[in-house]
Amino acid sequence: MSEHRRKPPQPQGGGRAAARRGQSGSSSGRRAAPRGATGSPSDSYGSDSYGSGGEERAYGGRAEARRAAQQRSGGGRRRAAEPTRGGRRGAAMGAAGAAAAGRGRAGAVSDKKRLIDYPRAGKYGWQRWLPSWKLVSGLCLGFFGSLVAVAGIGYAMVGVPTEENAAARSQNNVYLWSNGQQMVATGSGQNRQNVTIDRIPKAMQDAVISAENKTFYEDSGVDPMGIARALANMARGGDTQGGSTITQQFVKNTYLSQEQTVSRKFKEMFISIKVGTKLGKKQILQGYLNTSYYGRGAYGIQAAAQTYYGKDAHKLEPSECAFLAALLKGPTYYDPAGNESLDPAANKDDNLKRSKERWAWILEQMHNDDKLTDAQYQEAIKDYPTPQGRKATKGMSGQISYLVDTAKKYVLNHSNITEQQFDQGGYQIRTTFEKSKVEALAKAVRKIEKEKLDPEKRERDKHVQFGAASVKPKDGAIVALYGGAGYENGHFNNNADTSGVPVGSTWKPFVLAAAMEYGTYRSDGPLSPMSKYNGNDRLKVLNNDGSYVLKKDNTPFLQKNESPRPWGYITLRKAMEQSVNTPFVQLGMDVGMRNVRDVAEKAGILDSSFATLNPSFALGTSTPSAIRMADAYATFAAAGKQAAPYSVTSVKFNGEEIDGFEKPRITQAMPENVANNVTDVLENVIQNGTGKNALSLGRTAAGKTGTTDENKSAWFVGYTQQLSTSVAMFREDPKSAKLLSMNGTAGEESIHGGDVPTLVWTEYMKAALKGKPDLGFPEAEPIGDVQDAVGAPSPTPTPSETPSETPSETPSETPSETPTSPSPTPSDTCGFFGCDEEDNGGQNGGEDHGGTDGGASSEPTPTDTNLDGGNTRGNGNGGIFGGPAG
Repeated sequence: MSEHRRKPPQPQGGGRAAARRGQSGSSSGRRAAPRGATGSPSDSYGSDSYGSGGEERAYGGRAEARRAAQQRSGGGRRRAAEPTRGGRRGAAMGAAGAAAAGRGRAGAVSDKKRLIDYPRAGKYGWQRWLPSWKLVSGLCLGFFGSLVAVAGIGYAMVGVPTEENAAARSQNNVYLWSNGQQMVATGSGQNRQNVTIDRIPKAMQDAVISAENKTFYEDSGVDPMGIARALANMARGGDTQGGSTITQQFVKNTYLSQEQTVSRKFKEMFISIKVGTKLGKKQILQGYLNTSYYGRGAYGIQAAAQTYYGKDAHKLEPSECAFLAALLKGPTYYDPAGNESLDPAANKDDNLKRSKERWAWILEQMHNDDKLTDAQYQEAIKDYPTPQGRKATKGMSGQISYLVDTAKKYVLNHSNITEQQFDQGGYQIRTTFEKSKVEALAKAVRKIEKEKLDPEKRERDKHVQFGAASVKPKDGAIVALYGGAGYENGHFNNNADTSGVPVGSTWKPFVLAAAMEYGTYRSDGPLSPMSKYNGNDRLKVLNNDGSYVLKKDNTPFLQKNESPRPWGYITLRKAMEQSVNTPFVQLGMDVGMRNVRDVAEKAGILDSSFATLNPSFALGTSTPSAIRMADAYATFAAAGKQAAPYSVTSVKFNGEEIDGFEKPRITQAMPENVANNVTDVLENVIQNGTGKNALSLGRTAAGKTGTTDENKSAWFVGYTQQLSTSVAMFREDPKSAKLLSMNGTAGEESIHGGDVPTLVWTEYMKAALKGKPDLGFPEAEPIGDVQDAVGAPSPTPTPSETPSETPSETPSETPSETPTSPSPTPSDTCGFFGCDEEDNGGQNGGEDHGGTDGGASSEPTPTDTNLDGGNTRGNGNGGIFGGPAG
């Protein structure tokens, strides 16, 4: 038989022959089904379920199989006849075969149509989900191909800008007075000059390369790992800063904004690649050094060399080059002159330490990179190249420099603008400062300074400084400040915003306010200012449990007054009037120093200026700025309403308004009647007490004097309803910045807050309030219960206080009520835990230093025990700048 006529092989177990065999078996029973054909256990082992006769099992035909399938699926209209056992078995086998054949055909068709064979066909279990090597390699090739395509498109679409950005061009910032008139235009526009690479010392070039990009001359201009780190930082919620190459930094400085975004980072990368192909490495390095920010408003290496060393860039020594290279890491934190107004961490000491460490590290890297020989390295590392101090720039003279400093700090603390961005210029800043009031305050300081001080004749008149600020109550606007002698005279520290000068007895109103708001551990409610406390000198201070406050040597702490006059038990009103220390120290212990602290903070004092909570805390060991003290007293003037101090009302950049400079929110910092009662007591200080020099103002006013231990500082803070002003006076060692005693200053044995500071305050307020009505103050309603201190004598029908101690006191106070009167009054008796007796005055008394005019004790200090007092009601948050005041 020929090949083409050969019959195809018949299918196993199916087809017509099988059907015939099934039919034959069912009719005659002559041929038995093969063993195992039915799939039953009996088939496998040769047994017959129909008995020993061995009756053969019939197979069903095709028709019978169809009827069985229809019956199972519910098809057909009539119930099919019951098939035989053999028929059922045959039908089942036929159906299974048909299904398997169908799956095979469907699978074959599906496999041909699938582009990606996943999950894998023809595999079962875990193998079905295991991708094939073809799939993995294909996906990898596709992914990298896409990256190449995206990079190619990005490279093609992003071009090198034809112009420098505004930062590289640099502009001025314009400051405006409160009325919109220009105060000064200043900024980096006047402090930049490009130089060619041949005018930049090789040591400067090597310093930045060794410190920032050792592979500069070999790399393509981008750092893929640095970009990856930047993206990872962004994914974690941080910024996109990463390790950029010098080329990338040059591109950012010259062509892009300083914002940290993913899109800007990718732009930077593509432009850097193109710049790297178009510009030589020397050109890029030259551009980088000419556009980088070195601090103090200096852009570029030439401006930096002049700013820090007063010389041209090409004259810089290797050691100086390393110093300037260190500034590139962040001039705010690496300029040894410090920039504490922007961040307390950027103080002089910490900045100097950071600068020296990085300067030394850069020199070491240059040496390791063979940029410095051994001899050159030893010469360079020998001495740290201390830069010159800050200088006044054009227009930044007199008080303008301090006004600009205050406004700039406010802008940076209330926006996302960085110092570098701000110094690049283009901003218009409208301030709260009123030109007439600024000039009046400076004139008042100069006038009193000229009348009272003569540095050429008296040594103690040298190095005397003033700081002052004036704030609007119910608003918080800083209308005037006095920061010092001016940048042009080498005074770069803003005394109006200096933290570090203790405020002395000007702190006592916060103690009284806390007593009237919270009461003491012995009272059921607010305490009346007519409550009596022991005013005797060298008082043993009591804890709430009746034990004495102890010093470190476990002997009783003795609080001193300015004079040894035995005041006896006097009202708190009288103690405030004459600034007697001892009543307020014991009152602070009874109220709880933490409550005193909270009241001061709610009034506007910054948390960072608080001193340690010990008994002397009540006497003004804290060091808030003049701005903050004026603002806190403005809270009393405004019947308890507090507004954080502010110095900027609007900021525009290239004509567009920047958000975030709305007026601070006004809050009720203390009950209205508490503030009004404090005002009533402080009115009496001017009328009858230590602030009598302010009477010449000729209008209703309230205020408090303050002098500190060893006469190192003297304050007067006072207010009307329209204006709250603080004046501080102190001496400072120009080398160590330590406070010096003013005993002997102005030819006086000691300087009190009621002397020179009050005279300056009065002179200024006369001019500032000229033509303004005298609004007086809201009437104070009686407050609290009279709760005398432990040991006070029992009240008698006959008043033991003079008329001046009642709320209706008048200026008719007799001279005998001044602290210098030696004779005691009938109430000056020693009660239980009262005045010092001979056995506890003695030897320890002479060791304690009592300040003048209510100054705080310094050494030895009391231990910090029971400072919360018995009353722990209420904690509040004061209005805080979010940074130093300004």
